[in-house]
Amino acid sequence: MSSVIAGTRFSVLDRSRIREGHDGPEALRDTVRLAQEVEGLGYHRFWVSEHHGVPGVAGSAPTVLAAAVAAATRSIRVGTGGVMLPNHQPLVVAEQFGVLESLFPGRIDMGLGRSVGFTDGVRKALGRDKDDVDDFAGHITELLGWFRGASPTGVHARPAEGLTVPPFVLAMGEGAAIAARAGLPMVIGELRNREKMLRGIEHYREAFRPSVWAAEPYVVVSGTVAVADTPQSAHRILLPEAWSMAYARTHGSFPPLPPAERVGSLPMSAKERGFYEAGLAGHIAGTEEQVADELDDLIKETGAQEVLVTTSTYDRTALVDSYRRLARVAGLM
Repeated sequence: MSSVIAGTRFSVLDRSRIREGHDGPEALRDTVRLAQEVEGLGYHRFWVSEHHGVPGVAGSAPTVLAAAVAAATRSIRVGTGGVMLPNHQPLVVAEQFGVLESLFPGRIDMGLGRSVGFTDGVRKALGRDKDDVDDFAGHITELLGWFRGASPTGVHARPAEGLTVPPFVLAMGEGAAIAARAGLPMVIGELRNREKMLRGIEHYREAFRPSVWAAEPYVVVSGTVAVADTPQSAHRILLPEAWSMAYARTHGSFPPLPPAERVGSLPMSAKERGFYEAGLAGHIAGTEEQVADELDDLIKETGAQEVLVTTSTYDRTALVDSYRRLARVAGLM
């Protein structure tokens, strides 16, 4: 194992993807079980996501799911990747994380994103519109102010005030600049577009302003990593999510994940096929030796302190095996 990999933290984000023939409640229970598995493998964090009105994703309430994960585990850090701040009042978010930190002290992370609902219907149901992302920086300032007791309203966030819950910014679009100005750790997920990712990281480091939350830049790179006994088996792990993403790009809705063996027989238009092939490219996948080499290059290129793995697939046994093999690559076991 290289010294570069040995000096890097490895963490997991699970999106609670629904699988064909299974339902949402089972997907949520799968997420909790996966958290227990990866805790035993030595991963640093386990995060959950926020999606609304998506047929293929069960995780709609990340702080609730984070509470279930934290209750089912003992030591792994637990958080969100992320709470989509434009969808919520900052006071309520502060209160939710204050409760989590009070119940599970020293284990809670607050990952924050700037996306709003996936469709016009979801945005309308949430009482939001696309323009609500424009004040993401202001929402972060207000949210963090609740923990510092700095609200001009005279209201105090209970039990958040006075607690320290590490905040992270999901760097989508303008997120890198916002994270830098606020002096916060940044999560960036552009593995399939390395040049764009590297530009974002460079800008973040150049513009970073130290804060009470972070004295220096902290970069988390996120993306799909699939490890198996053969390159073909690792590639097979990628197929269900690549098809689902291609379907979403052409139909406007994420479907449940199909088994990998069925993906090849699914009808695809030329446009959909193009998205599917693109969705299979740019990930880190292969045997333990191949993945070790790719991770070594990635970490050297980015200077990242942490890798957040976001792999989704139909076969849960293959998924857990992939995380087990990755833990060996990372020297966690």
